[in-house]
Amino acid sequence: MSIELRDATKRVGAVTHVKPTSLMFEPGHFNVLLGETGSGKTSLIKLMAGLDPCASGQILIDGRDVTKLRPQLRNISLVHQFFVNYPHFTVFENIASPLRVAGLAKSEVDDRVAEVARLLQLTPMLARYPQELSGGQQQRTALARAIAKDSRVVFLDEPLANLDYKLREELRDQLPEILAGRGSVVVYATSEPEEALLLGGMTALMHDGAVIQYGPTAETYRRPANLLAAKVFSQPPINVAAVSKRGSRAELDGGVAWDLTGAAAALDDGTYTVAIRPNDILPESTETASVPMTGQIQITELTGSESSAHFVTGENNWVSLSRGVQTFEVGEQRQFFLDPSRCFYFAADGAYLA
Repeated sequence: MSIELRDATKRVGAVTHVKPTSLMFEPGHFNVLLGETGSGKTSLIKLMAGLDPCASGQILIDGRDVTKLRPQLRNISLVHQFFVNYPHFTVFENIASPLRVAGLAKSEVDDRVAEVARLLQLTPMLARYPQELSGGQQQRTALARAIAKDSRVVFLDEPLANLDYKLREELRDQLPEILAGRGSVVVYATSEPEEALLLGGMTALMHDGAVIQYGPTAETYRRPANLLAAKVFSQPPINVAAVSKRGSRAELDGGVAWDLTGAAAALDDGTYTVAIRPNDILPESTETASVPMTGQIQITELTGSESSAHFVTGENNWVSLSRGVQTFEVGEQRQFFLDPSRCFYFAADGAYLA
């Protein structure tokens, strides 16, 4: 089982929504589409699902060309972030509806509905109608309908985006387990890098209608193909600055400096771009985060479990993201500590160097 794109494109009038894309999605793990809103994730999913036509190129499911095949004949399931349920059907009937259309025997319909209802904790709600459910229960009903259908391909387009935090965490943990081993290709779109890391599998980074990198999620995170890929796979936005390399030393504006090792030390002397994620600049020194940098705090934010501080050192703006509640004061001079082992180095054109 697989779904393959061969130079597939989507255009609306003169505007290209999906640039030539060649990818192979396979079962056994989550295939994540990661990119900010407007990057082309939904457009790519609609292209694969057959909801929008290909302007050029091909789409194949299990080696069969389905480029011009209607969505109803592709044996796919699609769940949007804005869940859709039939208001005049009970939860049971909502889940069972695609199975009845497929002509399955009543006993098999009953068994499949019971199985997915148990997995998604919907068993007590099977006799209720959508308007009697919470938003989270309605989204779980939409997910259950997609899973029960046992489609060859399951598309999940930011399915947890409109749920409360606790339910999102629960479903995020459950979905890989629920969908694992079913033999289907799962393609999951998200705008959150943290969600991609939690889901694992394979990740395609998207920007401006193009896939700019694709590979195992952890590897894609740790080794971005270029500066743009590093920016896409970072939230809050990755810190970027010019760095001067002289011998085995790197120096930033403001006098921040550290010793280079490995591939970075082997680069020619000169000026490069360095990028480091906010969670690798900390308010306290650690064994690895040991390079001091002092700056004036401009903005502070507290999310409950994490604290962030925006500060200025020399001519550069930086963001630090740390666990727990930190005491930051706007306007104060504060010392932070950079982890040089987590720095990425890029050429002037954005190509990854070390």
